[in-house]
Amino acid sequence: MAEYMIVDSARHLVPIGDLDPVAAVPLTDAGLTPYHAISRVLPLLGPGSTAVVIGVGGLGHVGIQILRAVSAARVIAVDLDDDRLALAREVGADAAVKSGAGAADAIRELTGGQGATAVFDFVGAQTTIDMAQEVVAVDGHISVVGIHTGAHAKVGFFMIPFGASVVTPYWGTRSELMEVVELARAGRLDIHTETFTLDEGPTAYRRLREGSIRGRGVVVPG
Repeated sequence: MAEYMIVDSARHLVPIGDLDPVAAVPLTDAGLTPYHAISRVLPLLGPGSTAVVIGVGGLGHVGIQILRAVSAARVIAVDLDDDRLALAREVGADAAVKSGAGAADAIRELTGGQGATAVFDFVGAQTTIDMAQEVVAVDGHISVVGIHTGAHAKVGFFMIPFGASVVTPYWGTRSELMEVVELARAGRLDIHTETFTLDEGPTAYRRLREGSIRGRGVVVPG
């Protein structure tokens, strides 16, 4: 990390207007990544649809807000941590389900037995991918956004309902980032942040590995 960096062209920059830079910085990742994943399946998320968000961390809590802002889907959040489930409700989830035994049954009950139209897995562990495959609806969609498992996740033809699709979206485009910034400027996104000094950078990375940051960590030089 460094206090300054050289940008070789203004085309790499997106104006943030009157946004607080600390609040704007996470938009490039924690905002853009879920926005891109959601945009890919937005036509599916009309009235009567259900979106499940697995993992209410730095990206997941923003994904909930984006779903509320751009879609008509009912949003169900899933996490192991009670504090993160509280955060999910705070940022607009219609329901919050604690991960573990019985979670898939609870989601099935909340969807009237139909399953979720779309599942966004912001963890990417085998256990969460298994849950996504269990709760997605026929002809539904799974986006594995998290990379906890890496290249070894198991997804199979007979592990998901017929017609369902599984994708691994990555980051997003400059035009999508501009749209994310506009959502934030309109007050539709509130990224929860915890700030660290440059000297506290190693602590920030340790906390990130531990999963103990509520929202997104931001290192502020100077």
